[in-house]
Formats: sequence, C-alpha cells, structure tokens
Amino acid sequence: MSLAPRIVLVHRTTEYEELVARHGTHGQAAFFLASRGRDIEEVAERSRRTRRALDEIAAGIPLTWRQARVERADLDRFLFAPEDVVVVVGQDGLVANVAKYLAGQPVVGIDTDPGRNPGVLVRHRAADAGALIASAVSRAGAVDELTMVEAVADDTQRLLALNEIYLGAAGHQTVRYRLGRDDDRGAVEPQASSGVLVGTGTGASGWLRSVWQERGGGLVLPGATEERLVWFVREAWPSPVTGTSLVAGHLSVGARLQLTVESDRLIAFGDGMEGDAVELVWGQTVRVGVAGVRLRLVG
Repeated sequence: MSLAPRIVLVHRTTEYEELVARHGTHGQAAFFLASRGRDIEEVAERSRRTRRALDEIAAGIPLTWRQARVERADLDRFLFAPEDVVVVVGQDGLVANVAKYLAGQPVVGIDTDPGRNPGVLVRHRAADAGALIASAVSRAGAVDELTMVEAVADDTQRLLALNEIYLGAAGHQTVRYRLGRDDDRGAVEPQASSGVLVGTGTGASGWLRSVWQERGGGLVLPGATEERLVWFVREAWPSPVTGTSLVAGHLSVGARLQLTVESDRLIAFGDGMEGDAVELVWGQTVRVGVAGVRLRLVG
C-alpha cells in the first residue's frame, strides 16, 4: 500500500512576529515603530496576509493526505521525503533557502505579498494552490528544472545553492587564495580579494546582477534552466604577489572553478545563508560548478 502524499508548507516568521517577540507586546512594538515614523499596521497586515494564505492552502489539501509545516529556521533539521510536495509560502528568497535541502521534490511557490516580491520563484496565489498541488502530486503539471550550483571541498564537505555561492572571509574582508579552472592547466593565479561569487541563471536576477552591472554587463548571463554558471571575483587587489587577470567567466557542465585557501579561514555559503556555511582552512581546496541536482519548480 503506497503512502498518501505529504504536503510540506514552508514559511518564515513574519516581520510583525519578530517585532512582537523582540518588544514583548503589540503595543510596545507599535510604540517602537511610531518613534521612528513607521506605522505597525502596515507590517501587521502583511503578517495577516501570510497567515491567511497558509490557512487557505492548508484547508484546500484533502483530508486523506498528510501535512507538515516547517519554519525557515528549522529547515536544516527537517527531513524531506521523496514523495513530498513542497509548498513555499512567502518570498522568492524562501524558495532558494529550501532548495538546498531537496532532491527532486516538486516545489510550488506562493506569493503572499504581490507587488512587493518580484515573483520569479513564488509565481502563484494562494487561491491557485489546490489545483497546483494536485498537479504536482500526479506529476502531470509543467515543471521548470532550475540549475543549481555546488561547492565540494577536498574533505567532502558539500554545499548546494539555487542562486549563488560566495567564497571568502566571514566579514567580507580581504582573503588570500589561489584561483583557477580545472580545465586550464597552469592557469592558476594567486589573488587577494573580498571573495568570489559563483551563480546560476536564477541568481542572475539578484546579487550576481548587481556585480554584473558594475562590471559593465560584458558577460552574457545564463537563463534559469541553462546549465551554465557565471563567476566574479570581488575587488581583486593587484600586488607583487597577487594578480587580477582571472576575475570573471563562465562555467559549463563538467567545468569547475578551483580555489585553494591561503588564509587562516575562509567560508562558503549559499543564497545569503551565512549561518549555514562550509568552513575551510589554509591549504584546503574547494571546487565549484554546476550541480547534479536541479530544483523542480511548478510553473
């Protein structure tokens, strides 16, 4: 007998809930915002919209199906099952946060605040969730397979990300390393910079795009489903012992950007989640390239 489908609702604590938790009561939080020229009602209404969306989606799931809820802060402790359908309720960034913990499960992105979110990954409304979930359970609906990026260290530590992976110092200060590509023998350059950014076509709508624009837009950014990455060195510093000739490029499937640490400590983190970082020490090598897994986003 096969298991009933399990629908996993992923959400995050709202700004309003964080304010009340910090200040103790609604009134104290309202006073704090008012003293800074802000009205708490705007923040509270966004929180109510999120809660209404969660309730509406949960109510539309058949009673014979299983349900689970997980908050963003608990993602690293939640065990996703192969048969799960994941419904992300919130912002685009929340889809990226959950992507690294999945292994092919379909994801439905629900936008709770249309007009504030770009809607690149949370493409749908709560009212449409029932039909989208049913389609995902039957594996009959349209799905976009989004390219992901991975970093693998020489001690087997592995990091996955949907948007980008950052390699550098924890405080974004200057870090020393040697940089090259696996397919360019001898083309390895000692560098000092504020870090290296390697990302996907999905990430090209965020942090990567800002770096790309600063560089004059010379590289062609990949599409979200294209199996190609772009990489940039941030603020490379020229000196008698460090160079600046390898500062940007593409990575196709099978190609790897290789970085060998020449500082006491370097970290790698994905999609802005610095608290879930891979730590690397002097002499360690990490290779970054197109991941073998993709995010299956329900269109």
